[in-house]
Amino acid sequence: MAAAAGVAPVQARFVASRERFHAYLRASGQHRDDGEAEEEEEEAGSEQSEPPAKRGRLSEHGLGAESQEGVGEGEKVPAERKRARGQNKSRPCMKPNHYEKSRLCPSVTQGCADKCYFGPRCRFLHDISEYMATKPPDLGHSCVLFETFGKCLYGITCRFAKAHLGDGYQNIINTDLTKQWEGKSLVRNNLSKDLQHQLRKKKFSFKKADEYLRSLAKPHKNSGKGGKALGCSAEDLEVSNYTMPQEGLGDAPECLVLPDEGGDPKQAALQSPVPIEGEGECPIKTAGLVTDEDIVKLRPCEKKLEIQGKLYLAPLTTCGNLPFRRICKRFGADITCGEMAVCTNLLQGQSSEWALLKRHHTEDVFGVQLEGAFPDTMTKCAELLNQTIDVDFVDINVGCPIDLVYKKGGGCALMTRTNKFEQIVRGMNLVLDVPLTVKIRTGVQEKINVAHKIIPKLREWGASMVTLHGRSREQRYTRVADWDYIAECAKIASPMPLFGNGDILSFEDANQAMQMGVSGIMIARGALIKPWLFTEIKEQRHWDISSSERFDILKDFTNYGLEHWGSDTQGVEKTRKFLLEWLSFLCRYIPVGLLEHLPQKINERPPYYIGRDYLETLMASQNVDDWIKISELLLGPVPTNFTFLPKHKANSYR
Repeated sequence: MAAAAGVAPVQARFVASRERFHAYLRASGQHRDDGEAEEEEEEAGSEQSEPPAKRGRLSEHGLGAESQEGVGEGEKVPAERKRARGQNKSRPCMKPNHYEKSRLCPSVTQGCADKCYFGPRCRFLHDISEYMATKPPDLGHSCVLFETFGKCLYGITCRFAKAHLGDGYQNIINTDLTKQWEGKSLVRNNLSKDLQHQLRKKKFSFKKADEYLRSLAKPHKNSGKGGKALGCSAEDLEVSNYTMPQEGLGDAPECLVLPDEGGDPKQAALQSPVPIEGEGECPIKTAGLVTDEDIVKLRPCEKKLEIQGKLYLAPLTTCGNLPFRRICKRFGADITCGEMAVCTNLLQGQSSEWALLKRHHTEDVFGVQLEGAFPDTMTKCAELLNQTIDVDFVDINVGCPIDLVYKKGGGCALMTRTNKFEQIVRGMNLVLDVPLTVKIRTGVQEKINVAHKIIPKLREWGASMVTLHGRSREQRYTRVADWDYIAECAKIASPMPLFGNGDILSFEDANQAMQMGVSGIMIARGALIKPWLFTEIKEQRHWDISSSERFDILKDFTNYGLEHWGSDTQGVEKTRKFLLEWLSFLCRYIPVGLLEHLPQKINERPPYYIGRDYLETLMASQNVDDWIKISELLLGPVPTNFTFLPKHKANSYR
């Protein structure tokens, strides 16, 4: 029997009704008390019923897609009920550190209680016995930090402390293991206290950015109209911001090649043994490399990135965290990028925003993505990052569709603010020693494409690469991506590399995309649904991955999470939170062996089906409580009063 329109073609023998699906999970969930499981299922069902099916929309390019977040049951529903859409903006926000009321002072954990940073004002516990009396029970007998590094920094507070606590609650150290990691930096781009202090006190020097912004403020000297507030023309900016002919942007379209994969752009400065006029001659004659970036500036064509044909993991807000990127790197992602960071928050020294810039040592080609609406903040932020962190490129987010960003003039709104857009790209390119890339959509309105007009300008302004998502802002993630338009833009962009993005969930999708003439492909939701997609593309095969293999991936994610966020209660619950957010996408994967025909399409919603074993069926559930069950298999029982709702309304139901 053929599947309904918009529903993935699962073999009939696996398809089930909603009632049968949940009955199977209740009956097979032997890891918990049967009576308790049934009671909780009934309670969950009474709290919030399943959302109605999303109605697919047809377009000239194919079948209507679901939203970024949504999957639903293809049954008829009353007309008055509407599908949940958008973000859960009022969802309960209980921070992980609230789950532990009595917290031990960090000075005690680090073995220096007599040097408490807070002094007599300290609100944390200093009595170990008192803390141990209220500490939640341990979650396991092995600590991933102790087994990997030979020492757990969280000591007594670790939720796996039995593995490394000796007599008198002393933290055991494996000296052989610790010596192996001495001097090695596993995670880079941390925010130092000194830099944070400079940013908060506004003592950080933005020499290049300030010079560029002053040039924007000068009126157009040849203009009879008096100029605008920031009134330099594009041509004047080219002349005024560069003192040497070879530094101009006029030759950018002819020589845009993108950075050597392992190279350091800061060591690729122009060679010039001749002193530069106006800078003063050096009394000592020199020969060889000149590496003074302030004297000899890199041209756009010399900011290179070898990315032809590479697989690019998109910057994914919330889910694209460092542990998830490590998973994708293991499966074959070539290029990774940090989550979207707001430039104003970075300039204020916010620790939570700077955490988005962290880079794991396995990320060999890594960039960061910035969001902003004005040339002053974006240029200053670019100069700040250029001086303080280690990245291979910086990306400007001009594709974010959410109202919070758009209404402030950022994200997609920059596509309609060409003057500000130009000033941002030119300014950031001026202060950066690494390539500047831009991610855009087809346009703002659904049937009015403007990307083909903007791409040549980006090339002229100095961008080294552009990524095009084949949907407009109004479409968000509905309908199929317009790859014909992406192909048209790829021709216009040449010789500047253009990456295509949208609807890639199989190696066939990737092959078809590469045939469109793009330089490479960016993978976003496809990586969230099946992170092993990178392996499938490189090996040109469909991987019928088992439920136990998928569960092992989740185990690795939790281990990476505990390593990154910590193994204390706060770290465990933060890991759980991001695991649950990821599960809201993972549940949309349909095993290869269950499909009527291959491949699964990203715009087809999975029906209810009973998998080949209990775990495979549990992983297919769109019920939040079933995701929590999976998290409990990995991270132990949830705390009392624990609540979770996914970021997007249509991702699940309770």
